[in-house]
Amino acid sequence: MGKLERIFITSIIILALGSAIIISSFGSVLFQEGNPVPLMVSAMKLHFFDSEYEQFSKTENRSRYLSKNTGDSRYDIVKEFMKSNGWKYEEQMGSGLIFVKEGKEAIVETRQYSKYFIIWDVQKALFTSDSDT
Repeated sequence: MGKLERIFITSIIILALGSAIIISSFGSVLFQEGNPVPLMVSAMKLHFFDSEYEQFSKTENRSRYLSKNTGDSRYDIVKEFMKSNGWKYEEQMGSGLIFVKEGKEAIVETRQYSKYFIIWDVQKALFTSDSDT
């Protein structure tokens, strides 16, 4: 067996083991949000880099974010994000976090993605000023 063949076989084995580890870690929730690739990339960034949240989807209506599930303080990241955009936390109603700004209410929808992560949706209209319309 040549050196090139050994390198190729070793690479295949490492790739297979890496895939198995990822699937075993996230397997049960892999496809619950549609295309799992953006979520997997965001989960890897959260795991390997010092980031509090990662945006994984952006449409004309909303932005979707992934953050670590930190137990009792899992919504603190969402609250800080909204606070940095001028919104004040009011209360939690179910899985929605209610914020107020200049007499307007906004609800950020949250849901658990796995035992390690939560997904939160922020409507684009929340960050559009009246002068933009």
